[in-house]
Amino acid sequence: MSSTTSGHVAVIGAGESPYTRHPAAGTTTAGVLGDAVRRALADAGLSTADVDGFGVSSFTLGPDHAVDLAWRLGLQVDWLMQDTNGGASAGGMLQHAVRAVEAGDASVVVLVAGDLMDREVHVEMVRRYNRATAEHLAPLPMTGPNALFAMLTRRQMDRFGLTREHYGRLVVAQRAWAAANPGAVYRTPLDLEDYLAAPTVAEPLGRYDCVPPVTGADAVVVAAETRASGRCARVLAVATTYNTDDQAGDGLTTGVASCAPRAFEHAGVAPADVDVVSVYDDYPAMVVAQLADLGLPGADDLPRLLALVGERDLPVNTSGGQLSAGQPGAGGGMHGLVEVVRQLRGQADGRQVGGRIGVVTGYGMVLYRHGACGNVAVLEAA
Repeated sequence: MSSTTSGHVAVIGAGESPYTRHPAAGTTTAGVLGDAVRRALADAGLSTADVDGFGVSSFTLGPDHAVDLAWRLGLQVDWLMQDTNGGASAGGMLQHAVRAVEAGDASVVVLVAGDLMDREVHVEMVRRYNRATAEHLAPLPMTGPNALFAMLTRRQMDRFGLTREHYGRLVVAQRAWAAANPGAVYRTPLDLEDYLAAPTVAEPLGRYDCVPPVTGADAVVVAAETRASGRCARVLAVATTYNTDDQAGDGLTTGVASCAPRAFEHAGVAPADVDVVSVYDDYPAMVVAQLADLGLPGADDLPRLLALVGERDLPVNTSGGQLSAGQPGAGGGMHGLVEVVRQLRGQADGRQVGGRIGVVTGYGMVLYRHGACGNVAVLEAA
């Protein structure tokens, strides 16, 4: 376990390559990653010539690697990394990038994550996600992670007295946020009746409980705060953890539970100070678990906490989250970071909530039953 703090390193630019459910012919992973990089640099007022650090997370970049993509983008860098930890990759890369800037190993670091996700690619990735999946899960009569998270959701419902209506209010609230996000794939209004009437995927999960895979990518620019040409999102703390339960827990507590206290302590803020939150939302149950693990006010009463989210009194996943905006493969975690950065910089047109403190969580890499990676980043409007 490790953490980093800084009052001087910030995210000074962010960009997103447009998401799509059906990528056009000729679309490539390198293409969408490169597009997100260029958009983030333009947002920061910088060019590729300014970049001396580069980090990448992608499931479908192969056979190329981070160095290949850097070369294709015309980057000559002194710091390079490749993260394969899915929904936790954004926080992991951010942690290392902050350290690199603090140490002087790089001055401008671009982090990008995303994938080409057509049906064929998605099916193959689900079958061969890792050795445990290929050898033990794929042979079972179940499709991907839906059945695993259906069981986890049922366990959570029984433990905390939650109903499908509770999850539905969360999903409906995120769709309402998505309506003001032109980058969200699904923006059509959704009400609780629609949610409850949706076809069952794996009981108790319905269609709107399952994240839609999309093609796309997200990127951020990390540098000393003094490099910012305007408002930026100062990185106060990043805390990470891996293999906290050895895949032997019940899945209802994530690695965020051990990260959050450290992150808030290093940042010098409390959960009650948080103004906007992006949590990794592949399923509503994981939103609930991470909100509880963050220790936000009301976390000891989950039905009450979800009522706050449902009424949007607690701004959670204000982009619509992955459940409405879409999950661009390994870019899912970076999507939440980009949204909080936009909120703190006053760039979330139509859905701006204001405030000073933003929190982003990462959850990723289901090794067998549960996500093995977790992280928490605390950022401040500057």
